Amino acid sequence: MSALGTRAPAAGPRRTGRRLTASVCRDERHFAALAAEWDDLFGRSSAATPFQTHAWLHSWWLSYGAPGRLRLVLVRDAADGRLVAAAPLWRTRARVPTVEFLGGALTDYGDVLADDDRPEAVPALADALSRLARSTVLDLREVRPGAAADRLLAFWTGPRTRLADSLCLELPPVPVEELVGRLPSARAQRARAKLRRIDREGVEARPVPADEVPRALCRLLDLHRRQWAGRGVTAEHLTERFAAHLGRAVRAMAETGHARVTEFLIGGEVVAADLTLLAPRLSGGYLYGADPLLRSLKVDVAALLLRNGARLAAEAGCGTLSLLRGDEPYKHHWRPSAARNRRLLLAGRRTAPLLWLRAAHAAGRRWAADRLRGRAWARRLRGWAGPEGRLRAGTGARGAGFEASTGAGPGKHGSGAGPGKHGAVPGTAPSRRTTRRRAGS
Repeated sequence: MSALGTRAPAAGPRRTGRRLTASVCRDERHFAALAAEWDDLFGRSSAATPFQTHAWLHSWWLSYGAPGRLRLVLVRDAADGRLVAAAPLWRTRARVPTVEFLGGALTDYGDVLADDDRPEAVPALADALSRLARSTVLDLREVRPGAAADRLLAFWTGPRTRLADSLCLELPPVPVEELVGRLPSARAQRARAKLRRIDREGVEARPVPADEVPRALCRLLDLHRRQWAGRGVTAEHLTERFAAHLGRAVRAMAETGHARVTEFLIGGEVVAADLTLLAPRLSGGYLYGADPLLRSLKVDVAALLLRNGARLAAEAGCGTLSLLRGDEPYKHHWRPSAARNRRLLLAGRRTAPLLWLRAAHAAGRRWAADRLRGRAWARRLRGWAGPEGRLRAGTGARGAGFEASTGAGPGKHGSGAGPGKHGAVPGTAPSRRTTRRRAGS
């Protein structure tokens, strides 16, 4: 835990001669109506990831939100009303009054949006958030290095601290042939053999048009269910609310180019399906399903999906091919670089004790997790705890369960935040949040 102090002076905003105003939106209908403005701001926020699109956040809220708890902080130009910054937040059910990013544990990267051409937007957003912090703690999870949220710290006058969060592994956005060329000779030969095996078995990739995405996602989820039958699938992936969230969000994101669904066929039959999310900053494979038949054919699903993800990232001109959260051994076969997400805890002077209480709790959980990781009895205990206890134990989009399907090691099972990302879900209401990813804390 790296404390950043409690009384540091705020850096002054740059004066542009244009006044900004801030407001907090608590109305779900207003949130829905913000789509066009939000997406326009998303396009002016270069640090944003696909998880900050309006389609993803609003769909998540419809499936997992709670009435009266929405807290969208909006910063506008007072002259023309243009949206220049936004923080997608909600007040959780945690015992400690807490505000967090929308998207919860289903989201690999959390962030705010800030117009790149309006440097005064970030200090204005920090000022608006500080007013929220008078009665609550801001717990901002999974902040990627270089994210807009990181810049809030320079303008925060109250108590704050920054903790380590999930580890993400990243590759350059180049075709798979170039990724193979980065490997040591023996490993490169094995990778090429796996890719040739995929071609020999006649596996064909079919990009799914946007209007066919809902049906394709149903097939993907069915494949995912069959793939993990009897092997501890993440329970939330089998729920209607998760399917509804994915269907709404991905259909809209496919129309804007922020999501791509690919189906893989042998002899005209769908044997695997992949969902990749894209933004200019990065792309990442979020969820997949594979027919158990591929194991009998000795088709390496990891190689199949990586080739597809690398192709999509290169075609879209994404800056990074992210393997999303998780440190699974199979990911290291491709010599990725590591990027550690951060957890920002921000408070006002009156809520400082709550911040330090939450920070101590988080640090204690991570200390325990680090020492229990890999112990057989701890894995059994997580299994007995069910999906609620496993939610934050582990991996990335495909992570949990990706290894088992490819024979690369003990599997988990992922949807973008698999077990192992960040522990259990504190303060979650079982009736609305029983899932693998942190729907609220």
